[in-house]
Amino acid sequence: MKHLLLTIVCLIAWTTLSAQDMRQDTYCNPLNIDYTYMIYNSDRDISYRSGADPAVVEFRGEYYMFVTRSHGYWRSRDLLNWEFVRPGKNWYPQGCNAPAAHNYKDSVLYVAGDPSGSMSILYTDDPASGDWEATPAILHNLQDPDLFIDDDGKAYMFWGSSNVYPIRGMELDKDHRFTKKGETKELFNLDMPKHGWERFGENHTDTVLGGYIEGPWLTKHNGKYYMQYGAPGTEFNVYADGVYVADHPMGPYTYQKHNPVSYKPGGYMNGAGHGSTVLGPGGQYWHFASMSLSINVNWERRLCMFPAGFDRDGIMYVDTRFGDYPRYAPAVPGKAGQFRGWMLLSYGKPVTASTVKGEFQPSALTDELTKTFWLAEANDERQWVMIDLEKPAAVSAIQINYHDYQSDMYGRYEGLRHRYVIEGSLDGQNWEILVDRKESYKDTPNDYVELGQSQSARYIRYKNIDVPTPNLAISELRVFGLGMGKTPQQPKKLTLDRHADRRDITISWEPVKGAQGYNVLWGIAPDKLYSSWMVYGNNELLMKSLTTDQDYYFCVEAFNENGVSLRSEVKHVK
Repeated sequence: MKHLLLTIVCLIAWTTLSAQDMRQDTYCNPLNIDYTYMIYNSDRDISYRSGADPAVVEFRGEYYMFVTRSHGYWRSRDLLNWEFVRPGKNWYPQGCNAPAAHNYKDSVLYVAGDPSGSMSILYTDDPASGDWEATPAILHNLQDPDLFIDDDGKAYMFWGSSNVYPIRGMELDKDHRFTKKGETKELFNLDMPKHGWERFGENHTDTVLGGYIEGPWLTKHNGKYYMQYGAPGTEFNVYADGVYVADHPMGPYTYQKHNPVSYKPGGYMNGAGHGSTVLGPGGQYWHFASMSLSINVNWERRLCMFPAGFDRDGIMYVDTRFGDYPRYAPAVPGKAGQFRGWMLLSYGKPVTASTVKGEFQPSALTDELTKTFWLAEANDERQWVMIDLEKPAAVSAIQINYHDYQSDMYGRYEGLRHRYVIEGSLDGQNWEILVDRKESYKDTPNDYVELGQSQSARYIRYKNIDVPTPNLAISELRVFGLGMGKTPQQPKKLTLDRHADRRDITISWEPVKGAQGYNVLWGIAPDKLYSSWMVYGNNELLMKSLTTDQDYYFCVEAFNENGVSLRSEVKHVK
């Protein structure tokens, strides 16, 4: 009887939970955390949230994420749900910049990242408290630092953020205040004439300015040292992380054949650079990185995480295929990081809205373009938008990406929350609540909600209650699930045209009827197609990211709201 009563109580509690309190088995990039409003453009009256350069480490069974200029940091038990930690003693007054973090044998957590480039190393054995101690020694001229302490106790500092100077490193005397020990060594720099992806500009098209090398992060795996670095610039769709490999922390380092390792130039939100790699639940590696938003300013960014790993040949890779679609969460055994198989139902679908202010039309909500947005005339309970999916579909998850339009907010704020309701309907007349955020006390600027179970709907309606910004503006309202039609056919007639400039290649294929878009997949071997570029509305792609002396293998898959096709034949290009 006691077990029966307990079961009934649990069922009642479950049915009274609102959607935001339900356990989610999936997540969707960009990460939905309470991003800090930046202060270093306040003199120009430019207000925006941003998160970039994430340094994520595990410490005593929990995960800590340090993010540029955030006036604090985040703590998680599962890499999915993050709680902000307000710092106390000895934290950076303007927030850390491109921070470093290192867990030393679960005894001490170290952080470095003073915006000035001159810094003590901070340390604590209780990061959840927010209080830190500082080493008495100051290290100078460190931009984008990375602290690494090897298994033998030897400590190293790496740094670099320049379009001139290379990634550099030095050994530190860990037992003497982390002072410098030995000479500074230059490790490696960009090689743009050889590595196409290191070229500056959107789609690597800027031939005047040199790319930036920045954000080193060292990961040790199976006795090898994998030095990751960001390039070519944080504001571009092609912001990425590459990797060099060595047998010793100070090198010599060799460029990995598969590069860049973290790369997401296509889809809704682009970029996957200046990140960190951490071993998560169940022994799965995860790569955290920065995504480009760049509406208010170039430095407006969001965070992302992708499953990563090392293959049997020691090649490091990061899986960004369907990188801003729902994936299984890190704590889901046996499936962590895998693509969930829910497709985008809302792409290109018609939208109507209660009101429109200026030229910011509701059609922006379904165009999969980061820099467009809908702006309502007011931020109140009378505002709504409705998407017609045009056919009934099984709706499984919804993501709302809010936008800061003239928000006039700077720094951290208590009590911010996003309150709304999302309804579904088959006929546009009779509605059922799919997501209930009426009483939400969470700040969710990139809210992602997985429904308890899939719901059949043709119409999806967002009804605003209140958002914390002066204006109601939304960049994208993304509906995920499965349609009831056919998946696309396998793409045919894949053609590869490598240019005289061997960094460039044009990939084309025969259009597939009913396809919404395509993933171009490539790599250094037929079984190492680790890279992906999502293409909407086109059957050709000019890619400028190859290495001149490297062979490649390519294939293409088509997708629509009903699923993903078989892959085309794999073709080799010398």
